[in-house]
Amino acid sequence: MKGGRTSVLTFAEKCKNILASNWQANLNTVKADAKGSKDEIYSSKVKYFVKKGRPFIWVPDDDLHNVNTVIDERGSLAVTSPLPGSLASLLQSLKKPPNRIALVGELVPLGDKKVKSAAASLRETLISEGEALKAFSYSVTGILSSSDFRFTSRAENLQELLNEDQQYRVYKFNPSSITYIEGKENSHEVDLKDIEESKADSLSLFSASLIDGINQSEARRRALMIFCATYLNKYVKDALVLSIDRKGLDVLGKFVGPMMDDGSHEYQWKELRLMLKEEAPDVETFCKRLVEMEEEAIKNVSSFSGLPLEPKVT
Repeated sequence: MKGGRTSVLTFAEKCKNILASNWQANLNTVKADAKGSKDEIYSSKVKYFVKKGRPFIWVPDDDLHNVNTVIDERGSLAVTSPLPGSLASLLQSLKKPPNRIALVGELVPLGDKKVKSAAASLRETLISEGEALKAFSYSVTGILSSSDFRFTSRAENLQELLNEDQQYRVYKFNPSSITYIEGKENSHEVDLKDIEESKADSLSLFSASLIDGINQSEARRRALMIFCATYLNKYVKDALVLSIDRKGLDVLGKFVGPMMDDGSHEYQWKELRLMLKEEAPDVETFCKRLVEMEEEAIKNVSSFSGLPLEPKVT
């Protein structure tokens, strides 16, 4: 909303945020046999967490990747922005692929000592996230309580990696190239130096839960509609958060389309960008900025319409 600053992140920052906000990816390796690597690609979903900027991947012990990487250590990792709730099915119906990153590089298997170190780091990370969750104020927990943590919580989904009943092999992924992909065709190869120098937003760790918490609430979606009218002069019939970052929100707005022959209207979903008044370095500040925007928007609407102020959404 203020001038003099960019409204979006750099591609390197977007890559870091996507990698930090998700915990599962599609891993691709070259199928191999006794004669060596072949051209056929094997792909499966795996879980990972990021340590010192590198993805550490947990691969089930019986997964074919463990055979493939003995012959050929090359691999690629595809990670999408989190798509909690109905977002995935909506984007699929719109034929709009989610923003995503593609990492190409090598899979380095870890020895027993380093596996224990990686597991200890993961355990510490999950404990830290749990403590942060308990310390959040009501403005944050009010949103998070509307989210389905079984599908949106990193801690909930990564905890099973520490279960001794399931055997895994752990790899460090060393990327040689990273590409940010928007929509169907827009791709941007990002300099690895820029990636190294960039940091993920701290709210990325909870972005899936925050997005889902907003989208699952009719009151918060109505607030998004008011935001679109107040700050963008766009009038929408519905709105969903697509992604969040320290600078703002990417929103899908539902617009009334052209009139059909029978007098009815088609609806069209379009992507919009809502900027925060000030950058939000953490989850608490992000939720505080939303409350401030809401209060301002409701005042503007009430002033324009002459209607009394309504209680704020929390």
